[in-house]
Amino acid sequence: MRLLDLFCGAGGAAVGYHRAGFTDILGVDIKPQPHYPFAFVQGDALQYLEEHGHEFDTIHASPPCQRYSWCTPPIHRSHHPNSIPPLQDLLKKVGKPYVIENVAAARHLLHNPIMLCGSMFGLNIFRHRYFEISPSLFLLTPTCNHSFQPVLISGSTNRAGQPRFDYTVAQRKAAIGCSWMTNKELDQAIPPTYTHWIGQQILKELL
Repeated sequence: MRLLDLFCGAGGAAVGYHRAGFTDILGVDIKPQPHYPFAFVQGDALQYLEEHGHEFDTIHASPPCQRYSWCTPPIHRSHHPNSIPPLQDLLKKVGKPYVIENVAAARHLLHNPIMLCGSMFGLNIFRHRYFEISPSLFLLTPTCNHSFQPVLISGSTNRAGQPRFDYTVAQRKAAIGCSWMTNKELDQAIPPTYTHWIGQQILKELL
């Protein structure tokens, strides 16, 4: 099964899909990704999708979240592109099964998204992420458990004026499950556990 991983970053999503059973994965990102663990093409993700999307069985896309993320100061959010609507239009034109991932503040742009939290899978993080899946799948997601203090992967030392404990890079890698990434790459990463679970559901429908 061939998977196209758009806006791939350092490959958190790709590793999850590989564990689920996608054996042929290609990542595309506008920036160099020296730690991406599969085949990689540096280039514009939307252009590559338009030209090559039909060659793949499934497409995953994690467009930049800075326009929607609470980590981005509100005054700067409009400086970042609103890439989700044109991505959706192009994915529908290509006509392949797809997944779009983004942060909570972008969920209003996603069609019938599901939310995944690290605590649903026994991870020591929360990191809520929303996923639009097409064709839609009937998925019963686990329940969040916010009864513990999670490891914080990204963000500043002070949040809302309150000091917080800073975890080591090793602790962050272990919590999110991305041992091959740098600290900067972890900031943008999806826990592979999320796409492992999603990938398993997609393969049940495709195979």
